Amino acid sequence: MDQASITQFIATTFGGVDVVVGSQDAGSPEISWGDTFFIYDPDRSLEGSRRFPFATIVTKDYGEFDNASNLDRPGIFRLNVGVSKETYRSLFDADGDYDFTARDQLMPHPVYGRNHWICVLNPSEETVEKLKPLVAEAYDLAVKRYPRPRSGKDAG
Repeated sequence: MDQASITQFIATTFGGVDVVVGSQDAGSPEISWGDTFFIYDPDRSLEGSRRFPFATIVTKDYGEFDNASNLDRPGIFRLNVGVSKETYRSLFDADGDYDFTARDQLMPHPVYGRNHWICVLNPSEETVEKLKPLVAEAYDLAVKRYPRPRSGKDAG
């Protein structure tokens, strides 16, 4: 499945999602230009670090920091999804050994796995079908984290 299809799925399936493609116009750091960030922000009111994505599509290595997937290969992208600790632990062996360059394989994120992020390079349609509940979980977690306005009696 291609990046556009994955983006369309997430943008049309989940309400309140702000799809941001990193660019100079968006004020994104240059390293993120062309990458896609899915942020639950129904009011488009979050700013700065509060605009944290629940899923991303990354198209290139981030220098020495995040290069284990070798994303600089032609046509390679990585879908990243943040899941719960419980889900993450149910998916992966703590002592597992992963080939972070392998396509169409669900695996821990090479950098953010410790934060319960999973990833797949160039997922097939079959793999995306398996990922849909995980993306839904990530979305639900983002909805729960979204700041709620304080009621009048609590504001006091």
